[in-house]
This record gives sequence, C-alpha cells and structure tokens, in this order.
Amino acid sequence: MRKAGLDESSVGIKIAGRNINNLRYADDTTLMAESEEELKRLLMQVKEESAKVGLKLNIKKTKIMASGPLTSWQIDGEEMEIVTDFIFLGSKITADRDCIQEIKRHLLLRRKAMANLDSILKSRDITLPAKVRIVKAMVFPVAMYGCESWTIRKAERQRIEAFELWCWRRLLRVPWTARRSNRSVLGEINPDCSLEGQILKMKLKYFGHLMRRKDSLEKSLMLGTIDGKRRGWQRMRWLDGVTGAVGVSLSGLREMVEDRKAWRSVVHGVAMGRTRLRD
Repeated sequence: MRKAGLDESSVGIKIAGRNINNLRYADDTTLMAESEEELKRLLMQVKEESAKVGLKLNIKKTKIMASGPLTSWQIDGEEMEIVTDFIFLGSKITADRDCIQEIKRHLLLRRKAMANLDSILKSRDITLPAKVRIVKAMVFPVAMYGCESWTIRKAERQRIEAFELWCWRRLLRVPWTARRSNRSVLGEINPDCSLEGQILKMKLKYFGHLMRRKDSLEKSLMLGTIDGKRRGWQRMRWLDGVTGAVGVSLSGLREMVEDRKAWRSVVHGVAMGRTRLRD
C-alpha cells in the first residue's frame, strides 16, 4: 500500500488542510475520494501496484459506497457491488453518515448477549449484586463497542436508557405487565452509573486522549472541517455532544484536558450525573 503512492497523491478528502484518501488496518483498506473518477484512479493505483508483487484485487470482496446517487460501478469491465452501508472493524458505516443504525445494531447484539445469560440470571445460588456485575461485565461491553465515535441525540439517549431498564427488569424477572415504576427497579439494582453515563465517560476519556496528542489523524478528523460546500441540513456534531455534556466551550476544554487528574475528576462527575431515576 505504501508503494502505491497513496499518501503522496493529491486525490482525496481535504480535512483541516490535510489530504486523506486511505485508511488501513491489517488487511482492511478503505479508499476515499471526492469524485467517482478520483476513486477509480486510486483503485487502479492499488490494483497495479498489487499485481507487481503477485497480489490480485478481489472484486467480490470490494464494496463501493457513495454519499450521492450511484447506480453502477465498473473497474476494468468488472461490476462492483454498490452498498449503502458496510461493517468496518466491527462498526457499521452508513452512506448518510448517521450512527443511529450502529447504535441499534449494538443494542440488538446486547439483547442476544443478555438472552445467553438467562440460565445464570435465573439461578438462586447467585446473589443479586453478583448478577448485576455479570451483566455489566458481559453485556454492557457489547453495547458500548465503538461508542467513543457515536453522536448521541435525544432519541438515541432515550433508546439507550430504555434498553438498560429492559435489562434490569429482565434480571429481576419483572414482566412487562407488572405495574412497577422504573424508580423502584433502579432502586433495587442500585447501579452506580447508568449505561448512558458509561458511554459518555468513554467518549470524554477518548476526547482528552486525542486533545493531548500533538498531531494525529484522529485529532485532525475530530477538530477539522471538510473542505467544499456542505450538503443537506446542519447536523449535530460529535464535538457538540462533548461540549454540551461538560458545559464548557472547546477552547475551555483544551485547557482542562492538560491536567489529567482534574480531567479525570470532571469525567467522573459528568458520567455519574447521568444516572437518573425516572418513571
């Protein structure tokens, strides 16, 4: 991939003055460009350089995703599959750049993980505090995988909160027909931090880690803007969730993260503040 000259190419997406046209992890590679012609040029560079060392581009495993309408796509006469979403490193990437499908997907996986624990959660030989710790250790991480990159709005927060309450009611064997308030369920479980609070804690820790780095691709993506004309309506940004949660502007956060001990205290306080008792 390095010999293909992608990093030196001017083709790609401009973010904060930085040109980005490929993301690589092990044997997974994602190519990015602003137009169909530029993307074909990048793909041909990779294909030709791979052929020199005896490697062949697998068309069946290569997918194309565009932010605009695209009906067909060919390379050297071979038809390539056009998709509206794909899984990359365990996360679902969608053409509309929204993370709602990714959140729904992880909550569904978490339901399956919860169902697999039924025999343990029904056991009378295991105490309630132990069962709560089992759920936090074996179910919550499934739902939180990759949550550092999520942009969570009001609808997603309500979905996450409802799902956590579903888990606790299932653990306590409370049927949906029972007229029992959420407050009483949470009072019996006594969680030290809600699932939403844990997700927010992961995001803030990740933000602090990136802000303390002098220069990195992740930091450029987080702070930079994409060059060119914006399409569609104004979306909530990932940074909006961070600044809104802490209640401090971005310039103020830049100073706060430099003091690691103080930042850990801020993160803990914000996360614990998301444990709500609501009926």
